[in-house]
Amino acid sequence: MSSSFDERKKSFEAKFAKDAELQFKVTARRNRLLGEWAADRLDLTPEERDAYAKSVVAADFEEVGDEDVFRKVWGDLNAKDTGVTEAEVREAMSEKMVEARRQFIEQA
Repeated sequence: MSSSFDERKKSFEAKFAKDAELQFKVTARRNRLLGEWAADRLDLTPEERDAYAKSVVAADFEEVGDEDVFRKVWGDLNAKDTGVTEAEVREAMSEKMVEARRQFIEQA
């Protein structure tokens, strides 16, 4: 009986780990897409665009949640006086999350 329970426990743990890894990858993809979106508004060159997108992905490791990414992107857009509003950045974050999920579903 305990081996059946242990197998179920291991199965749930494996699913949890897989789900957490997938969520991490989707969020990283969202951050890259958001970085590309912001880079376009910052009028960056293709080389700068790639580096900027990577910096947005890296910003997500500062704290738990999305506020670190938001602060980076919003701060950069605001500093360059792009005219992009906070609401537009938050909406872009939402849209890019949907796009990132769609990309992962299409890959599967």
